[in-house]
Parts: sequence; C-alpha cells; structure tokens
Amino acid sequence: MIHDDKELKTSQQRIAYFQDLLLQSRVKATPEEFSLVSSGYRAEIEKMQAEVLEYLTQYAGEPSVRCDGKP
Repeated sequence: MIHDDKELKTSQQRIAYFQDLLLQSRVKATPEEFSLVSSGYRAEIEKMQAEVLEYLTQYAGEPSVRCDGKP
C-alpha cells in the first residue's frame, strides 16, 4: 500500500525496473526461460500498478485506506 508521494515514486521506479527486466528477457532468454520468469514479473507489475492507481485515485485530503477498507 502506498502512503505518500515518496512511496508512489518508489513504486513507479520499481514498475519501470520490472518492465525493463521483461524487455531484456524477451530478447536474451530462451522461450522456456521467458515463460517461467515473465509470469512472475507480470504479476508483480500488475500488483504495483493497482496500488499506484489506488493511491492516485484517492483524494489527497482523504486518509489512506487499505484494500480491506481499514485506515
């Protein structure tokens, strides 16, 4: 869960890092290796993107709310 703009930037940097790993793997890995690693990277990217969107679509004056609805 992202609590502030600093954590947002960190998450965005991590997303870019994992996307770069995927980009490199598409070229350097064998098809078997790629299928093994790409699903893990994709899952992590999707999780982080969901957290980024949750943070960005929350009004700045609202307290942070976890996915389970608790502050």
